[in-house]
Formats: sequence, C-alpha cells, structure tokens
Amino acid sequence: MWKNASEVMETPLHPSEEDQPSPALRDTWPGNPIKPQDTPDKNDKSKAVGFVLVHAGAGYHSESKAKEYKHVCKRACQRAVDRLNAGALAVDAVAAALVELEDSPFTNAGMGSNLNLSGEIECDASIMDGKTLHYGAVGAISGIKNPVLVANRLLNEAQKGKLSAGRIPPCFLVGEGAHDWAINHGIAPCPSEKMATKFSLSAYKRNKRKMEMAEKVESGFNHQAKKRRQSTENENGSGLLDTVGAIVVDREGNVASAVSSGGLAMKHPGRVGQISLLFCQAAHHGCGCWAENTRTQNPYSTAVSTSGCGEHLIRTMLARECSSAMQSDDAHQALLEAMQNKFISSPFLASEDCVLGGVIVLRCSRCCDAQPSPDIQAILVEFLWSHTTESMCVGYMSAQDGKAKTHISRLPPEAVAGRSLAIEGGVCRLVETRSTVD
Repeated sequence: MWKNASEVMETPLHPSEEDQPSPALRDTWPGNPIKPQDTPDKNDKSKAVGFVLVHAGAGYHSESKAKEYKHVCKRACQRAVDRLNAGALAVDAVAAALVELEDSPFTNAGMGSNLNLSGEIECDASIMDGKTLHYGAVGAISGIKNPVLVANRLLNEAQKGKLSAGRIPPCFLVGEGAHDWAINHGIAPCPSEKMATKFSLSAYKRNKRKMEMAEKVESGFNHQAKKRRQSTENENGSGLLDTVGAIVVDREGNVASAVSSGGLAMKHPGRVGQISLLFCQAAHHGCGCWAENTRTQNPYSTAVSTSGCGEHLIRTMLARECSSAMQSDDAHQALLEAMQNKFISSPFLASEDCVLGGVIVLRCSRCCDAQPSPDIQAILVEFLWSHTTESMCVGYMSAQDGKAKTHISRLPPEAVAGRSLAIEGGVCRLVETRSTVD
C-alpha cells in the first residue's frame, strides 16, 4: 500500500475553469463543514429538483480523449436532468443517463464495447430502485443496443407482481434468454456487427495478435519474454476497465443506481462481470450498484455505482459495502476506510497484487434546519468518487444548474495503481418550492 495515500485522499476537487462548480455545489473536504446555500428566493417559481452523478469508468483516460469523455458525461447528466425536469422518478432518470453513456463510441458499454474471444459483443447491465429495492439485470447479452433498457424493463415487470400460475417474474437474465425476453417485450434488436466501432475492432485485432504471440512464448518456455508480456498486460490492463454508471436523486428524495459494461477485452464468451452479479447470495450483498432509500435503521438514502475489475468487485461486494459505510457521520472518512479496508486490503483479495476499481457514491437526507416556510423543502446531497485505477472520469449536475460539471480524477505520479486510492467529492442542497408564492 502507498504510505502517503492520505495526501491523495485529502485533495479537494479542482476542476478546470470551465468546469467550476456553481454556487449550489461546494467542496466539503478537507475539513470544510457543510454550509447549505442561502435561503432561495420565494419568488422563484422553478420546481426543478434533483441531482445526478455519472462516471465513464475507472481505468485510464488518455489526455487525447479527455474532451470526449467529459463531453459524454455532460450529455448523460443533461439527459437525466431533462427527465427529472419532466417529472420522472430517479430510476427512469438514471436509465436515461445510462442510455447516453451506452450510445457513446468512447465508452465500453453498448456501442463500441470490447469484443470477446469470439469477436462478438456481449454486454452486462443492472439497475436498482432505492424506493422499492427492486432491481433488474442482464448478463452476456448480445444484439441489444442499450442493455440498460432491458434491465430497466425487468425491474418494471418485477414490480407488477407475480406472473400467471403464481410464477415469480425474472430479475436477472443472461445470454440468449435475455435477448429473446427483450425482443418479446418490445425492445428492438441491433446486430452485433453494427455495435462494433473501428476502435473496438482494431483493439480486438491487436489483442488477438498479442494472445497468439503469448501462446507461442508459453509453448516455447521463454521465461523472459513471458515476463515482459505479463508486464505489458499489467500496464495496459487498467485501461480496459471503463464500465459506465450513474446515480440519481429525484425531487421526492428517491435514489437509484445503474451500471453498464461491455466487459473485459478478450473475455471468455458468456462471462458475466460485477454488473449483473448485483447480488451474490442475498438481497444485502451488492457488487455492481446499490440504491436504498432512507429507512428506520438508515438515516440516509444512499446510491452507489462501481467500475473496475469485475472479479475484484464481486469478491468484495463493494457497492453494498460502500452503501453501508455511508450511514456513518463523516461520509468522506467512511468511504476512505471502506475503499482501504473492504477493497484494497480485503482478505478476499489477499492473493491480488493489484486491486482495480472505482466507485461513485451519494447520500442524501431531508434538511432538518429551520425552514423559512413550510412550503420550502430541501434535500442535502453529499457526493463522492474514489478509485484505485490511474484515473476516473465523472460528471455531475443538479436540476437547478445550467450545465454539468466534469472532472477526470487521477492518481498522483508517485502513486501505484491498484495499491493506492484517490477520493474527492462535494455537497449540494436541492431546494423545492412546493407552492407558488406571490
């Protein structure tokens, strides 16, 4: 572990000038107390309330493509906010954000996803509604342009109750079964070859050549060449982990979370990553995403979306661990400890030298301070992101903002990816005027 990690963890967010937070968004760390913004103007008739935080993956984001990654995060935020402004609940807004991320050729989800060993695209996606705790997930699905729409449809169908003859509706489908179910429920198919891009095809050909060379090396017992190959894989591996995700709070304080991915490059056909293994054995163990509204035992509503090496996230159930941690008093310290103790130093990953992953997290609650009017309601949202990979691209926006803010968080030069972590975040107060005041 990097001994000076605390220096990274304490670093406040410093976006570029064009991405500076609006007055409604304030850095809370290190050491800044939460200072809700001033009382809103009573004559403000706007009822737009909500917040979205998205990520374009935890991995490596080159400077040459930084603009494209930021741009797609902005579009995803705007798409979610448009849905919130139209009165949609959090679960529909988070699905809208994921569609935008899946449609981008620069992300490893939907269009342009990594190709598997057979040269085909198989995607995973999942979504969770914090209000009902229902979820939907698909794994290794091919021939569908937006896998998150299938996951969302599964969620919606599950909320309708039992099927004929008392059958339990599915919440997690894979492969051909997921594809056929999607078609039967009105989701249009998209040929796999149309989902591939020039970039994903060239990456597949390049990786295939590497694998063929590696097989020759291993068959020839060339130890030094094999060692160099493994070193190259370690250097390039984190760049292939760009799962996308989003978390949303709506005007009612409901939270929702979603993730989508094309999986690791050259994965074995049929592999399902952390995305669809949302729950491992029971409803309290989450790996890919998690969303849960405030309940008697939980003072905060929480939402989490992860990215990184699926096997690492599955074994540590990172999304659920981070959600639980967010019930502590200090959100920043709680996430720091969860990432360190439950992920990097997890006993389930004791054999791993390089633990790769990232999370976006938010928690929210109704403001309990004295309000100037019972017609004015406020939700306090604390949002963070953390990663052990070289970088992570995020975007965030409240429904009261004119445009989204974006940031590519990076480990410092001396940090070692997979053994160090970075953590940043902010706070936003969402204010709703429930009645028109003259």
